[in-house]
Amino acid sequence: MSWVLILSSYTIIDTQELGGTIIEVLEYEKLAGSSDARSAERLFFVQQAGMTLKKVRIRLEGSKLRVEPGALFYMHGDLEMKASTGGGIMKGLARKALSGESFFVNEIHGTGDVYLEPTFGHFLLIPIRNQEVIVDRSLFYAGTAGLDVSAVMQKNISSAAFGGEGLFQTKIAGEGVAVIYSPVPRSEIQEIDLQESKLSVDGNFALMRTSGVQFRAEKSSKSWVATSVSGEGLLQTFTGTGRVWIAPTQGVYEQLATSHGLEQLAGPPGAMSTTVDR
Repeated sequence: MSWVLILSSYTIIDTQELGGTIIEVLEYEKLAGSSDARSAERLFFVQQAGMTLKKVRIRLEGSKLRVEPGALFYMHGDLEMKASTGGGIMKGLARKALSGESFFVNEIHGTGDVYLEPTFGHFLLIPIRNQEVIVDRSLFYAGTAGLDVSAVMQKNISSAAFGGEGLFQTKIAGEGVAVIYSPVPRSEIQEIDLQESKLSVDGNFALMRTSGVQFRAEKSSKSWVATSVSGEGLLQTFTGTGRVWIAPTQGVYEQLATSHGLEQLAGPPGAMSTTVDR
């Protein structure tokens, strides 16, 4: 009997290496389709739109990896998954009480390859070195050893009540590489550096920021009357020194997913950003 080795048709579109651990984003060039005609029809339109399936591969060499519940796809090698409190009992209790997340987190130890669940969405590999990065808690996907992940409360009432990001976000500190889910491709993300300056955003499409940047919701004008007639309402504002990652096209994609989105986008320019609850 002869054997034929079939290689997966994917390419590596992003990679980070840290202490022998290699993190890669794999992109399938094209899906051949299944035996289900209905899924084949949907796949045709997905591929015509240029959407590609992606997954993350982490190659461990006697190290460990933290993954969010449900993120593991498969793994092979001398690997073991353990349940951890993620930094101690008190931190686990705080995470459970404050953010509603599970008391335990999943850690994979050993040597081998770990694959995370595939998606038509996008991934960002963010190196973190002696700094803190604050992201929406739904965006953190996985992280290498050396990262400390915890829940952090908004520092002011305006950001918690009107900022559109919720009362708690995820703080990532230490040294390592964080795998962040992104609603838009990396090429459409803008990284804005602030030097004791201010950034105002009409919508909640700011994905993350370094801890030196303060976040709050503010009036678009000095008075509430001017704000009410300006058409802008409340703005997300970021002040201080650090970096902010924003996804300006996120609102366009979300609007296209609605029944009248294409019609609205074809009309005069308006507020195409994502909506902030008011």
